[in-house]
Amino acid sequence: MPQSYDTLSAEQIAAGVRDGAFLAVEVARAALEAVEAREPEVQAFIQVTPELALAAAERIDAARAAGETLPPLAGVPLAIKDNMNLEGTRTTCASRMLESYESPYTATCAARMLKAGCLPIGKANMDEFAFGSSTDTSAFHPTNNPWDLTRVPGGSSGGSAAAVAAGMVPLALGSDTGGSIRQPAALCGVVGMKPTYGAVSRYGVVAFGSSLDQVGPFGRTVADVAAAMDALVAGGRDPYDSTSQEVAPSFAAAARGEGAVPVAGRRVGLVPAFMEAEGLTPEVRAGVERAAAALDAAGAELVEVDLPHVDAAIAAYYVIGPAEAFSNLARFDGIRYGYQEPGCTSLARQSALSRAHGFGAEAKRRQLLGAYLLSSGVYDRYYYAAQKARTLITADYARAFEQVDVILMPATPHAAFRHGEISDPTAMYLSDMYTISLNIAGNGGISVPVGLGESSGLPMAAQLVAPAFADERLIAFAAAVERGVGGAFAAGVGSPEGAVVPVPGSASVLGVAPAFAGKGGELA
Repeated sequence: MPQSYDTLSAEQIAAGVRDGAFLAVEVARAALEAVEAREPEVQAFIQVTPELALAAAERIDAARAAGETLPPLAGVPLAIKDNMNLEGTRTTCASRMLESYESPYTATCAARMLKAGCLPIGKANMDEFAFGSSTDTSAFHPTNNPWDLTRVPGGSSGGSAAAVAAGMVPLALGSDTGGSIRQPAALCGVVGMKPTYGAVSRYGVVAFGSSLDQVGPFGRTVADVAAAMDALVAGGRDPYDSTSQEVAPSFAAAARGEGAVPVAGRRVGLVPAFMEAEGLTPEVRAGVERAAAALDAAGAELVEVDLPHVDAAIAAYYVIGPAEAFSNLARFDGIRYGYQEPGCTSLARQSALSRAHGFGAEAKRRQLLGAYLLSSGVYDRYYYAAQKARTLITADYARAFEQVDVILMPATPHAAFRHGEISDPTAMYLSDMYTISLNIAGNGGISVPVGLGESSGLPMAAQLVAPAFADERLIAFAAAVERGVGGAFAAGVGSPEGAVVPVPGSASVLGVAPAFAGKGGELA
């Protein structure tokens, strides 16, 4: 039966291309038509790359015609966060500082997705240099949440999450320094995974916090995210990233319930303090409880665990993160590359004015904070204390995982908020209150949609956390939650009990028809 492009999962698209049900070029055209129709309202992209997408699709179709074995994600459209280099595109980090910067090479994460057969549809919008939780700090334009265009998609990978939620692409890449994959995934009703620190290469990704950053995928389903993870780790350890580790590509098998730790008979930890935290809305709490019920029904045992030092995570993060950002962004000096202030008569003035006019307010705020925290007399008092807190938080998780296999918690304290609703930086930082501790400790985490909020009508999500380098366990448990709350609910508008239906880019949200498909074959 013919299906519209935006109801197909990445797995279905790859299978259709592999079996000859439709051509990769048809998929590329369908994705580009979806972008053309929905992008004016959603604004998920900084740059759309039709030439790259169609060229990649033509190579795949030629390989199939020649009888060659196709890669696992052949013909699957992909959005790439704009802090990841991709040759043939600009890499702007959503900043005037890099507005005209041409990627000299391709980041390892992007290269591996392309090697797996993905079609690069474009570079996704983000908070400037990944500093934010709303995508409103982009120097070019905000991104809107496809479920309600007056609301934010989260951040900093908001463009990636919105592109998947709006049905423009089934897969996207993001980076997560304090929740920048999991928080927008939760607010947009898609699956988003932050792997263990070191599981995915960061070579070619513009750094924010080098001890915190990690690349991961967004998808409409857990199975699609698992397939993307297999592609990201398939090349083994990356010699160009000293933190990169060897990880076996076992994620798709885990999504099918094969090979990984089974859910039945395993223990799931709940943190009572998280479920009673100030700022957690009742509808988010109810969503996490639905996830707990799904795991209970799958045969897992629910137990309480304690993370006594996790309250210090936000404070530690906003010392370590800005300090590392100050160090990493020092290279943007207005001299070697990036924005250069015209008419300057000295190198000092050139650098000072280029940075003053090239960076936005949040980027300046974090660098100034980092400079202060690393200054003489302050460093010992705050930076050392933050690193001690990091050690304690990491030990808390290690002790908890001696008792349980995974931990279940909220992904965000609330549903997507309106543009401009949160103007105080400290209040904005609290949007990541449930995600930051994982970056501090280095553990993997995944955000899974669990239905619509009863009062808001917006997506709710639960977050699963596993020990370091037990990321396939996250996939196995996330798949159990997805099955328990009604399948790939987040791929469409409707009740949590429904199956995959047209995405939020339906007439009820964007005022456009939900089907944006190419012509020919079974793609209609």
